[in-house]
Amino acid sequence: MLARFVVLLCAASFLSAAAKGAGVGPQLNNNQLYKFSYTTEVLVDRPRGSWGSGGYRLSSDVDIHLVWRDPSSKDDQLIQLAISNVRVEHVSQNSKEKSIIEGSTAESLLGKSKLAALTKPFMVHLKNGKAKAFYSYWAEHDIIKNIKRGVASLLQVQLHSGKVIENDVSGRCTVQYKAEKSQVTRTKILDTCKTQETGFSTHSKVLGVSKKASSVTVFTIEDGFLRSAVAEESHSLTVNAHKSTGAKVVSRQTLTLVGTEAGPLEAAGKDVSSVVKNIDAKLAAVGIIAEKVKSQCKGCPTLFEHWQSLKKLLEPNSLSKVSAPRSFLALIQSIRKASKDEILKVLKSASKTSLPQVVDAVTSSQTHASLDAMLEFLNFTDAKAFVLQERFLYACGFASHPNERMLKALLDISKGKIANNDIKESVIIIMGALVHKLCLKGGCSLPTVVEVKNILLKGPESTQEEAQVQMYLLALKNTMLPEAIPIFIKYAEADLGAYNTIALTALQRYDSSLMTEEVKRTVNRVFHQNKRIYEKNVRAAAADVILSSNPSFMEVKNLLLSIGHLPHEMNKYMLSKIQDILRFQMPASKTIQQAMKDMIVNNYDRFSKVGSSSSFSGFMARSADVTSTYSLDILYSGSGILRRSNMNMFGASEGSVLHGLQVAIEAQGLESLIAATPDEGEENLESFSGMSALLFDVQLRPVNFFKGYSDLMSKMFSMSGDPLNVVKGLILLTDHSEVIQLQSGLKANAEFQGGLSIDISGGMEVSLWYRESKTSVNNRGALVVSGNVTVDMDFLKTGVEVSFDTEASLDFITTVQFSEYPFLVCIQMDKATFPISEHQAKYDSLPSGRNAMSQKSKKYIVPGSEFPLHQENSNMCKKVFDSSW
Repeated sequence: MLARFVVLLCAASFLSAAAKGAGVGPQLNNNQLYKFSYTTEVLVDRPRGSWGSGGYRLSSDVDIHLVWRDPSSKDDQLIQLAISNVRVEHVSQNSKEKSIIEGSTAESLLGKSKLAALTKPFMVHLKNGKAKAFYSYWAEHDIIKNIKRGVASLLQVQLHSGKVIENDVSGRCTVQYKAEKSQVTRTKILDTCKTQETGFSTHSKVLGVSKKASSVTVFTIEDGFLRSAVAEESHSLTVNAHKSTGAKVVSRQTLTLVGTEAGPLEAAGKDVSSVVKNIDAKLAAVGIIAEKVKSQCKGCPTLFEHWQSLKKLLEPNSLSKVSAPRSFLALIQSIRKASKDEILKVLKSASKTSLPQVVDAVTSSQTHASLDAMLEFLNFTDAKAFVLQERFLYACGFASHPNERMLKALLDISKGKIANNDIKESVIIIMGALVHKLCLKGGCSLPTVVEVKNILLKGPESTQEEAQVQMYLLALKNTMLPEAIPIFIKYAEADLGAYNTIALTALQRYDSSLMTEEVKRTVNRVFHQNKRIYEKNVRAAAADVILSSNPSFMEVKNLLLSIGHLPHEMNKYMLSKIQDILRFQMPASKTIQQAMKDMIVNNYDRFSKVGSSSSFSGFMARSADVTSTYSLDILYSGSGILRRSNMNMFGASEGSVLHGLQVAIEAQGLESLIAATPDEGEENLESFSGMSALLFDVQLRPVNFFKGYSDLMSKMFSMSGDPLNVVKGLILLTDHSEVIQLQSGLKANAEFQGGLSIDISGGMEVSLWYRESKTSVNNRGALVVSGNVTVDMDFLKTGVEVSFDTEASLDFITTVQFSEYPFLVCIQMDKATFPISEHQAKYDSLPSGRNAMSQKSKKYIVPGSEFPLHQENSNMCKKVFDSSW
């Protein structure tokens, strides 16, 4: 043991001596001036670079010499750098592209004072090849200091391989060094860099932005000193759902030794700080990490002026056009820079028809000022302001990056007086959505989140009112908290069908790994009616949970054996559901195929059931970027009246799935209209029809078409056929903002936003005279996604803009003719022809207003179509339309 200790002690002594003698980093000689040439260029382009990069190059001479060295350590050095002979040039791969700085000098571009500041000497303290301090002048412009930091960071290098954490202009980053002979390669792991700048991004990967970044610097070392440093870093950002919408910024630096000559003698002094003070008392340790740059927009319109130019485009009759979401995104950008008073001025000046759209924009901005403005503007004790209050709440629910403050605002609203009961329900339901988003960001332990979680988890047991219990269950459905699963288990077997349905559809949203044996036993008891008789739509929801939760062989076999013993239309529904899973190759398909090898399970009698109910899934779009699917489940009562229809749309990208849309229409207790007999377990159901919508993973407050026989009859005789609005407004889908700190000291600002104007409505018409009913769900919308990456050097700005937009509509119509039996049922999903436009632009501008822009765009048409459903539906539609003629 003693021998081992002696060996280790000797090894440590040897390494210490080697470090002192060999040098950990590059060393400068006293009385010598090192003359370098320096260039840094920044280029912007599309990610795939098919357009041709364009940007600017800043070139200069850099003189470097040793100011002071610690007598006890050769690797502890204070170095002075001086930039001179500054040039600014345009860089473009397109030889025909004109430059707006052609013929300009560095002084005419930067200005005399900034050029003088840039050429003023600065210092860096290097110890063992690492920058311990950076000395410049506090009064200098931030951009000038950052450019100097970019030069100084190229002197930071270690001469042996290894992974370390370093501070440089990019921030505090993890860096990998690889040393080979006279060459050292430094690879900066950019996603580890911590800077003063903060950004945000959409929580959903499907709607989000992907980023790829790299930074590599190659140092050439001769005789222990730096001969050259060549650095290149690249940042590429793309919209996940449409990867051709993206941009990249490339930054390059080159520092090359061109010669040496006699230089100043080393200064005397005990330490670095005293030496710096003796040379120039105004020099200060300002830090090597880049500072925030405060950008000022000269000549930009105020928020109110911007609103005046956009307000006509945000009127309700324009919401189906791309001009609406484009104006919405532009308004958000202005609101994010505005004060509370400026925002209130716009809210108070907006017309009655445009005000709901302004509320969408202000709430979606998600700044302190915008939230304060909305809370002051809205009065929740005023029942007449229902539309504005609900638009505010929905915008909170769809928030791209909500914070605790927004949730606290809703909590305070829920504790206060609310005039409208529907708004009170919406507040609680949306609070659940915010809890989910905050937990996704690691904020589950925030005080307000904890308080709201406790309120929602205790909510269902805190009241006896049916509507309030449903409200809390819907809020918990939005939270997707694992702690809520025991509550959903309990209410899945409750005495009320509405509770059962909410609980079961909530369980279906959870990952299958959370579906414990207790959950599975409960859901199977509901489907097989082990304790009591349930409504058909409840049993259908239970079957959906079973089949989507990694079912066991016996679960599948028992479910298959039940077909033939179920109510007439449910037999057909379950048969169609099983066939759809097999055809679409869903996860449960292999287990179903295994169970169907048993002839007792798979026989003609079981699989020849007839009826009108159906289940079908299909692809809406398939591309390398995103896969979009739809499903449509229709369940009828034994008398042929619609019991439940459920339309879903999903988007999948980057390994994530987004539940884009769910529209469920339920109807019950309508058999008396046609003197039919209700199904078992549904004899005493109150006449009811309503719609529930889930949009972009957020469950919204359900709406009722009618409730009760008298309400049904009054609405039937006054029915105009006009659809009932479910969701209408503007939604901020994609929201990504970041400041990219480049190693050159320059910064790139990246902004990607996606706006959707949407109008979802639904209706139900019943004609006793023609013995026909028709339900419809109409979806109208326009989408705009835009990205902008800008490098603003204060004296020169260059950037790239990319965008795509489209206008689309999708109608879901179900027609039932009950003049004869069996009833004729026709389901249609129609997609209208719609255009898609893509735009690209590169621009350069000077503070003087001089600018240049090159643009490209293309437009193509996607033909309309009717989405395919099962063949039986096609045959039925032919009969319906033939009979109508």
